[in-house]
Amino acid sequence: MQVEWLHRTGNTEVIVVFGGWAIGSACFAHLAGGRDILFLSDYRDVDTNLPDLRGYATRRLVAWSFGVAAFGHWQVGRDQAFDSRTAINGSLTPVHAKTGIPPRVFRHTEATLTEASFQDFLSHSYDAPQPWRAFDPAPNHAELLAVQLRGAAPDCAWDRTWISARDRIFPPQNLELAWAGQPQAIRRFDAPHVPFTAWSDWAQVWQ
Repeated sequence: MQVEWLHRTGNTEVIVVFGGWAIGSACFAHLAGGRDILFLSDYRDVDTNLPDLRGYATRRLVAWSFGVAAFGHWQVGRDQAFDSRTAINGSLTPVHAKTGIPPRVFRHTEATLTEASFQDFLSHSYDAPQPWRAFDPAPNHAELLAVQLRGAAPDCAWDRTWISARDRIFPPQNLELAWAGQPQAIRRFDAPHVPFTAWSDWAQVWQ
């Protein structure tokens, strides 16, 4: 698991972002708020410890896409406390016919993964054509296999869940079923799988 500081200015509040697969952090770089941001990606393993965050007055978790299940696995046996936990367009069952990405879709993505096919994935993720982006299939293919092998993540408490109506990666109806009956607040909005243009400030994500 890769851990990197995107912003670190000594703020009293930190956001820990468990990101999605292969897309990176640029998709939410526009969000304002002045908070320190720690970004996690590459879920070939989920064993990496976070830096010591106890000096922050407020610690918030934002998990998006595969980051939702990655956090679910990561948090087992750890007592890292967060003041809020927000899940966006993902579930604790990342590959599942009814509550995740359908296995046949996942298998097709995994079996046909190339630099060219990744461009199609980007277009589906944003629900719009995207500029060509350089892509290394090998490590990203290994990450897909690791996500599938780990399977369902243990349940953990969330405060807010977002479900995008135009998500072409995690079917919205599957996410509805995945989070049905859970105690957290569920928010539904008209956005694609990469939903961050719907917000201008980080505070909108967990409010």
